[in-house]
Amino acid sequence: MDRRIRMNLVWIALFTLGTVTTTFASDVAPYDRFDLVVIDPGHGGADYGARGASGVREKDVVLQVARRIGASLIAAKIDVVFTREDDRFVALSERSAIANRAHGDLYLSIHANSAKSGRARGPETYFLSVDASDEAAMRVAMMENDIFGQEGAVLDSADIVAGILGDLIISDHMRSSSEIAGAIQRNLARLNGDSRGVKQAPFVVLMGVNMPAALIEIGFLTNPNEARRLRTQQYQDAIANAVARAVRSYRDARHARLKQEDSR
Repeated sequence: MDRRIRMNLVWIALFTLGTVTTTFASDVAPYDRFDLVVIDPGHGGADYGARGASGVREKDVVLQVARRIGASLIAAKIDVVFTREDDRFVALSERSAIANRAHGDLYLSIHANSAKSGRARGPETYFLSVDASDEAAMRVAMMENDIFGQEGAVLDSADIVAGILGDLIISDHMRSSSEIAGAIQRNLARLNGDSRGVKQAPFVVLMGVNMPAALIEIGFLTNPNEARRLRTQQYQDAIANAVARAVRSYRDARHARLKQEDSR
């Protein structure tokens, strides 16, 4: 495992131990309700995120899409909290803290992808894992974790980090995160027939939240056709509606399971 990957895992572990262990008991969302989704538009301020050939910036596109997702959820009588509502920088640790203070039932981080090839296209949805699904998934996590290209101290072995994180990651939230990620990806895949699937990777912004969480890469800004589509109100609305439908289905399925358990 190379230096940048180990750096990211160390950062995750230190943040998690400093935040999750001190807030878990009071901030974890109860299982008997679902009424609040925390939406995290990635990047912002001086952190532009990915950039497209036409000059489109990730921070702008994802904020627009996040607002539309929020409007769709509110229309479905689901409350929404945003980690940012304008063009400003919010640290990754603060995004998690905002979600935990809000006692959210679900956390969705919205991003747009980039690649060296202009042919890469399609959405992909992630949930948290120390081990990435593949090299491409790890590349995306490293890109999203590495704010402003800064690097920190590195431990000699990522095995130490994996040991620290073990019990924190293995929880009921993992199954729920996988479920919502799958539902979102299925709906997004229906928009154009493109799908890069559900993947796992060690995203810092997902590590600190005490609720089911997914990170959505809505498409590639480095693909000229996809970048043009992502800038249109029509396609942004289509993405928002697809995500909102997945959230409603997830909520309804959870409520049905709880009713079934209560009737036993």
